[in-house]
Amino acid sequence: MTTPPTELTIVHNTAASRFEAVVDGLTCVAAYHRSGDLIDMHHTGVPRALEGRGIAAALVRAALDWAAAEGLKVRPTCSYVRVYMQRHPQTQGLQG
Repeated sequence: MTTPPTELTIVHNTAASRFEAVVDGLTCVAAYHRSGDLIDMHHTGVPRALEGRGIAAALVRAALDWAAAEGLKVRPTCSYVRVYMQRHPQTQGLQG
């Protein structure tokens, strides 16, 4: 995995319950569903042409940072988010 592009801008689209980044005209997302103080991270999507650039990791990191700042717990039902959290022990306290 390489680092995400330095020009990567991540936006929290609260209306759509997801974190987004547009890269090369393509939209990448980390989607969640919020219920009270719990968010279910249920989907991470990066178009195939953009895979391997660290974009999904950056989106998930932004979502988890937001959850931590808001005092939310995270249910990682998306397999990518689950693996990300396993690989980053500092996120373990967020699991709910």
